[in-house]
Amino acid sequence: MATKRRCTRTACSEPAVATLTYVYADQTAVLGPLATYAEPHTYDLCAAHSQRLSAPRGWDVLRLAPDPATLEPSHDDLLALADAVREAGRQVPNPEPSPGLRLVPAPDDEE
Repeated sequence: MATKRRCTRTACSEPAVATLTYVYADQTAVLGPLATYAEPHTYDLCAAHSQRLSAPRGWDVLRLAPDPATLEPSHDDLLALADAVREAGRQVPNPEPSPGLRLVPAPDDEE
């Protein structure tokens, strides 16, 4: 069971909704949608902290808004999920015995 990621700000226990990354070479703070995985040197922020974000003097803040079309499952996602469920539900045929093996019948109880 996956746990929800929390805001990395001290004393904040709200769920994270955005990921902050610093690009030191460009003096830019990049705030984007929550990353798929928690990475070192990135910071997960809740909605309140991501809205109030400020950068050091002389730095730029680049806010990447999520594409609204990707927020909900697409038709392709739903088809892929349905195909995966169908594939998992198919019965596996009995495997053919290897050439060097001999099948021994089960003993009958009627003897």
